[in-house]
Amino acid sequence: MTESLPLAGVVIAVAALSLAVSPRSVGADGFFGGRSGRGEAPGLLTLTFSQVTTWIFARSLLTAGILGFYYGIAGALAYAAYYLSFLTGAAIIRKLRFKDGHDTIQGFLSLRFGRAGRHCYNGVTAARLLSEVFANLLVVGIVFGAQGSSDYTLAVVGVAGVALAYSLFGGLRASLVTDVVQMSLFLATLGLLLVFVAGADGLSIGAIAQSSPDLTSPGWVLLAVALLQVWSYPMHDPVMMDHGFLSDRKITLASFYHAAWISALCILAFGLLGVYAGLNAQEGEDMIAALTRLLGSGPMLVFNAALLISAMSTLDSSLSSASKLVVVDNRWLSPTVSNGRLVMAAFMVVGLGLVFLDNDDLFAAVAVSGTASMFLAPVIFFSLWGGRDVPTWSFVTAFALAIGGAALYFVEQAAYTDWITLVDHKYSKLLIICLAVLAGGCLAFAIGAAQRGWRAARLSAPA
Repeated sequence: MTESLPLAGVVIAVAALSLAVSPRSVGADGFFGGRSGRGEAPGLLTLTFSQVTTWIFARSLLTAGILGFYYGIAGALAYAAYYLSFLTGAAIIRKLRFKDGHDTIQGFLSLRFGRAGRHCYNGVTAARLLSEVFANLLVVGIVFGAQGSSDYTLAVVGVAGVALAYSLFGGLRASLVTDVVQMSLFLATLGLLLVFVAGADGLSIGAIAQSSPDLTSPGWVLLAVALLQVWSYPMHDPVMMDHGFLSDRKITLASFYHAAWISALCILAFGLLGVYAGLNAQEGEDMIAALTRLLGSGPMLVFNAALLISAMSTLDSSLSSASKLVVVDNRWLSPTVSNGRLVMAAFMVVGLGLVFLDNDDLFAAVAVSGTASMFLAPVIFFSLWGGRDVPTWSFVTAFALAIGGAALYFVEQAAYTDWITLVDHKYSKLLIICLAVLAGGCLAFAIGAAQRGWRAARLSAPA
């Protein structure tokens, strides 16, 4: 318990700051639209920091380190490549919002593919939001202790309660304001951590650069997967897409561009920590044990503090997007602040419940969302950017292929099945699945567009 006291202090300090700066009362424009009490949209720094801190969440930081630990610089670069999603996200928002005039992804998909477009998208995005709540709470628990221990349980419940509390106060407005504070704290901890690492023994830039010499290694294969998935990944992420509708064109697009390089560098830094640990690990050591031995307890406290700050900064954004998804985008409830708060509480309760299940498979399921999102790639290529009229059956086919591919990868990597026998490693199997899903979806859209004579579709939002 004494080892957890400094980390508990970090949580309390971040929580106190977050609660102090959170607005106590906001209207619907602030709760769902992020506007200030004077009706002002978020500025560039606020929007950029919020974009970054909601995408470099705790699970991502830990995953980047683990990929670097096992696969060297290729693993670190592969995970950092996913943050090119901000660039494709900017291109999506530029066309969808600023050229065609849509105010939600659902509106565009409903116009093009009817109820099927809206419902398929809502299912995938709701699952992603729920997984973000679960995954970040899970990392919080891991930082504090073994699953089932009192430290683990208290940390998960405590962080969930605090994040929900200040989210309920101000919704998206509170999330934006606290993200600036939390991102500033995260950058400070990351900078301090890099100072510790720079002075550590056994650090060799040359060794890091040569840590993935085999071009067929899983890290390079995962990099190829990332470069396939970044085209569709941003559209299925409701937090990123919501940030694309908050400010004017100049600020919005600039926030995407700045978020791309800032977040990629932050992720790469954690990936390099993993590479360093992997190069200097002793037999039988995992990444955390190796880093603790190499850096000492002080720097590892900073490492864990960065994970906790990142987890807390992501939870409020996920809850805000969940309330907007249910109340504003789909109007399943009346668009009131009270209903938004009810949705937040429901998502937090369900996410918290998942943490206390047997979560090995649940954590693995989170990782397949990139494959599930690939049904949106042909939508973006043919319908959004290409402006072609494509029938609904093409969309449903692409959706079925993507969900089937995600399910296949899940059972293959968990060793429940061994149907893909051409290759052995899970990332090689994932690459084959992604190529098949992307090719199949694009083929379905090409055939559908040909049936319609490749005619232009109505893309602009109804007046």
